Amino acid sequence: MKTKNLFRLTFLVLAIFGLSLTGCQKEKNVNPPADSSSLQQLSNDEESVESALNESMNDVNNLLSNGNLKSTQMLPCNATIDSTVVVNDTLTIYITYNGLNCSGTRYRTGKVEIKKHVGTHWYQQGATVKVRHINFTITKVSNQKSITLNSVHVHKNVSGGVIWQLGNGMNAIVHRTWGHANVTFDDGTTKIWNVARQKTFTGTPPANLVLTIDGFGTVGDYANLLVWGLNRQGEHFYTQINQPVVHRQVCDWDPVSGIKKHAIPSDSKSATLTFGYNSNNQPITGNECPTKFRVDWQKQNNSGTVYLWL
Repeated sequence: MKTKNLFRLTFLVLAIFGLSLTGCQKEKNVNPPADSSSLQQLSNDEESVESALNESMNDVNNLLSNGNLKSTQMLPCNATIDSTVVVNDTLTIYITYNGLNCSGTRYRTGKVEIKKHVGTHWYQQGATVKVRHINFTITKVSNQKSITLNSVHVHKNVSGGVIWQLGNGMNAIVHRTWGHANVTFDDGTTKIWNVARQKTFTGTPPANLVLTIDGFGTVGDYANLLVWGLNRQGEHFYTQINQPVVHRQVCDWDPVSGIKKHAIPSDSKSATLTFGYNSNNQPITGNECPTKFRVDWQKQNNSGTVYLWL
C-alpha cells in the first residue's frame, strides 16, 4: 500500500473576514500572514515526515507479512533486499532504495534496516521488530521538496495477524510504532522528532481497506501525542490526535475525517486541522472523497481559518 501525501501546504495570503453570531458582518482581528506562517510550516513538515515514515513502514509491513523474502511479489519498487546477515538469533534485513516508488510520486534513496529474532513471526500477537532509517531521503516529485531521516523505532504487531487476513477471521489489525527520528529538511536544518503512532487497519483487502491513525504518546499535560519535538524555529511543539484520523483506500488514502492539533506553547499558538472537506470548503458526505482540509489557527489574540488542498 502506498500512502499518498496527507496534505500539501502552500504559503497563502489569508483572507480576512468574520461573521457575528447575530448574522451581521463585522471585521475580525487582522490576521497578517506572519501569524500563521510557522504553523503552516510545521504542518507541512509534519506531513512530510508522516508520509515518509508511513511509506517506508508500509514496505516493512509488506515484507514481514509476506514471510518469504526471496519472493518479488511484495518488494518495493526500485529497491533491493538483503536478508543474509544473521548474528546469534537476530536476522537483519536491509531495504536499499534508489528510485521512484511504485506510484511514481516520490523518489527515494538510502536504507531501512529491520532487525528481528529468527524465531519470531510477524503474524504473532505482540511480535516486535526494530526499524532504523539510514540516510533515508524521500523527495516529492510534485514539488521537489525532500527530507532525510535517520531514525530508530520499535514496530509492534499488537493484534497479531496480517492485513490480507482481514475479512477472513480478523476484523482489525493493530500496529504501534514508537521511537525518534533525526529529520534533516531541505534547507539544511536538522531536528529530532519523537513518534508514538498507532495504526488500525479494517475493511477488506485488496481494495477496500480503512486505516485509522491515533497517537498514544504522553508528555506532561499533553496526551494522545502523535509526534513532538522541535520545529525549524527551535520551538517545542506537540501534535495531538483529538479525533482519530481516518483514511480510505478508495480515496487514494487521503484523510476523510479526524482532527489533529499542533501546539507551540512558548508562543501561545496552535493550529487545529480538521479533515474531510471538498473543493467548495464543505464537509464531504456519503462516499465523496476529500480534496481539502480545514485549518483553524490561533496566535495569542489573533486567529483565522483557511482551507488547504490535500
